[in-house]
Amino acid sequence: MIGLKIGGVPEHFNLPWRLAIEEGKFKEIGLDLHWSDMNGGTGQMVRGLETGSIDIAVILTEGITKAILQGLQANILDVFVDSPLIWGVHVPFESDINELADLNNKCFAISREGSGSHLMTYLLAEQLNWDKSKLDFNVVGDIYGGLWALKNNTSQGFLWEKYTTQPFCELEKCRCIDTITTPWPCFVIAAKKEVFETHYDVLKNMMDIVKEKSSELKSNEDLAQIIAWRYNLKLGGVTEWLESTSWSTQNFNSTIFNDVVNSLLRLGLLESHQMENWQQKLFFNNTQSIK
Repeated sequence: MIGLKIGGVPEHFNLPWRLAIEEGKFKEIGLDLHWSDMNGGTGQMVRGLETGSIDIAVILTEGITKAILQGLQANILDVFVDSPLIWGVHVPFESDINELADLNNKCFAISREGSGSHLMTYLLAEQLNWDKSKLDFNVVGDIYGGLWALKNNTSQGFLWEKYTTQPFCELEKCRCIDTITTPWPCFVIAAKKEVFETHYDVLKNMMDIVKEKSSELKSNEDLAQIIAWRYNLKLGGVTEWLESTSWSTQNFNSTIFNDVVNSLLRLGLLESHQMENWQQKLFFNNTQSIK
């Protein structure tokens, strides 16, 4: 039995993984997969891959792409969620901030440098024609740190997945004034290089199981109720989320990463020399992962 550690956010996107582990699906292929909740999101997972606290990550596309091209010894195996991520733009509940323009030159809470909340703030600034060099960030660790920062006005803006923060908005911990959507599939699976080199076939079998579980869930008429109960979300919000969310069941197509790397370069989050041979850096052997 091969033992590997996988990390992901404790959110509804990752239900196929959690159920497959609970049902012993991976053990059927000789894989003992241990799940770790990563409340700190992408930044925490990148750090986990660096230190070896996790072997595999279910991670935001833009975050892992940036980390690998900046030297992280990891590769991307496959796309997990085909659809884009809808980020809510959150502000202090009792503030007088009511529209995006009010956030120009304000401080944004981010979980970590290189996290999704960090990178998407740059994309928001670009869309609104703000001076990106003047963006101000407050590193808060996770969603709870972000909510604390808003409440105590140490930050005035905070980007996080819209449906995950919905319960906190209802509890008046923050307000969501708008949204911004990623222009690419939002979640991919990445693993340390040494794991690819040693267990590539097992990783591919692992993804087959996840895609089968994802297809099974998508056809389950009770899926909305299951997610609402398990993640403490309102049924109406879950139903809306399911209509716009698609777990990947297709073969991996690397062309989606053209937009990702070009956007990171345009936003000033990658340097031109880091773009050299970017496909060889992102994908294991550049042939096994691409179909």
